[in-house]
Amino acid sequence: MRSLLLLLSPLRLPIPNPVFNFFNSNSIFRFYSRPSHYLRSAITPPTMASPIEESVGVARRCWINFKKESTFALYTPFIVCLASGTLNIDTFRHYIAQDVHFLKAFVQGYEAAEVCTDDDDAKVGISELRKNIVNELKMHDAVLEEWGIDLVKECTINPATAKYTDFLLATASGKVEGVKAAKLATPFEKTKLAAYTLGAMTPCMRLYAYIGNELQVFLEGEKNHPYQKWIDSYASEGFQASALQTEDLLDKLSVTLTGEELDIIEKLYHQAMKLEIQFFLAQPLVQKAIIPLSKDHNPAEQRLTIFSDFDLTCTIVDSSAILAEIAIITAPKSDQNQPENQISRMSLADLKNAWGDLSKQYTEEYEQCIEKILLTEKAEKFDYGRLCRTVEQLSDFEKRANSRVVESGVLKGLNLEDIKRAGQQLILQDGCTDFFQSIIRNESLNADIHVLSYCWCGDLIRSSFSSGGIDGLDIHANELIFQESLSTGEIVKKVESPIDKVQAFSKILMNCRNDKKNLTVYIGDSVGDLLCLLEADVGIVLGSSSSLRRVGNHFGVSFVPLFPGVVQKQKMYTVLDSSSWTGLSGVLYTASSWAEIHAFVLGS
Repeated sequence: MRSLLLLLSPLRLPIPNPVFNFFNSNSIFRFYSRPSHYLRSAITPPTMASPIEESVGVARRCWINFKKESTFALYTPFIVCLASGTLNIDTFRHYIAQDVHFLKAFVQGYEAAEVCTDDDDAKVGISELRKNIVNELKMHDAVLEEWGIDLVKECTINPATAKYTDFLLATASGKVEGVKAAKLATPFEKTKLAAYTLGAMTPCMRLYAYIGNELQVFLEGEKNHPYQKWIDSYASEGFQASALQTEDLLDKLSVTLTGEELDIIEKLYHQAMKLEIQFFLAQPLVQKAIIPLSKDHNPAEQRLTIFSDFDLTCTIVDSSAILAEIAIITAPKSDQNQPENQISRMSLADLKNAWGDLSKQYTEEYEQCIEKILLTEKAEKFDYGRLCRTVEQLSDFEKRANSRVVESGVLKGLNLEDIKRAGQQLILQDGCTDFFQSIIRNESLNADIHVLSYCWCGDLIRSSFSSGGIDGLDIHANELIFQESLSTGEIVKKVESPIDKVQAFSKILMNCRNDKKNLTVYIGDSVGDLLCLLEADVGIVLGSSSSLRRVGNHFGVSFVPLFPGVVQKQKMYTVLDSSSWTGLSGVLYTASSWAEIHAFVLGS
């Protein structure tokens, strides 16, 4: 058992399909996602994923909506090699030459926007931005002159560069999908065209400002980073201000736009982001790049095996909370007669009290167990053997907690169809479904996916993934026992503890054919995942579990943000000609989102 529900809100009105209604209403309850975390509150219905405030301008809203694309751009081989300082100079020269074509189109775009707008202040602002780009072109010219080569003449525009410049210039000339040219004839309508043009330019400015900021950390302690000037240029206050000014102008010119016209802005913004990624990907590398990880592995010789936890790694809500809510919503009232031929269930009042008691006891004992682990002598260096022996305490605790759940009878009488419907409505973390679907669809990748979970009911997991069109996963979890589709309250216990998880992990790898070497990735978020994370060639921690970090640090485990870790590996890759992703290194990588994991493992 990984977490228990602590119900504190009144139960909603009973309805024919309680599970479906629960996920599509504003039913609010509070639960412990894990005792070491703060008390969480509320489950958001599937269609209500953290809405952006209406007061946020269109530029900021678009940047937030397409944050995934900015992550994909950051993880392109070109940017990673540049950040590491190992990018071949010929590749950088090619990039500069292509960027000249890019910037010339930007000058034309600003010129067109300046002509179209009837707002004097906007005209002044756009003119300033155009002058900044002209100055950037002069800087490029100085670099080219320093090299003694006219690369613009010698290097023709490549298809990826042309796709963006053609897209921008077409937009600036009024060729916008969903907009008739005749509608842009009046001065008022032409101002809309200025907004559309900035919608196609703003993401590029913001993206370069973002990349500049992200790469500045790699200049620290580096006296001779070959691309310091480039990084400093885009991280500079001047460029950051230009990016912000472009966003402010887009917001200003978009104030009078209708909802349909703002949708056009959003589409232009998204298209520009995608074309920018393609621009980075099109830069010809003459060196080996460490990412994406799937490219570094040879399907003919290696098998890519992805392992993932489920609760709060893949999901927003812990599955034990879901099962508890189903039990309480469908529980009989104290004065309600139960059919003689059905499994006897606890009354609503008794059930709520039982869940509360179980949750309280679990929370207290879990925290005591973690504190007891941390009272042992702190390791001076990574000590996997002692970590394994110590974690057995946590394993014993988890098994005792599961036994209490079974003995209490709180899971008796749950309907299998209700559980499956709940799984279908279960909210998965943003980007999780896309990641797994991309692996399954790429048959040439030669990859397997295994989900290892403490979840009490594997049917809930299978239903959740199946509803997202993901049917190629191997699920390793506990199972509820059913009689005529009703749970007996008993659990077939397969994966209850960190030891069970790592044993399942090892068994899966042992059962793989010996004709190929496994390259393993494990994605998890809790202490229960710690051993598997360390055993995998690449262990990725998603989220910010304090107990995981405390226990890990106590036994010498290092937690490294994924992108800096990748950049460091790129430096080693160049020197050693080997990426050296290996298990039991004592290093785990932290990621902020599934998009980051996707970019690292699969690329864009």
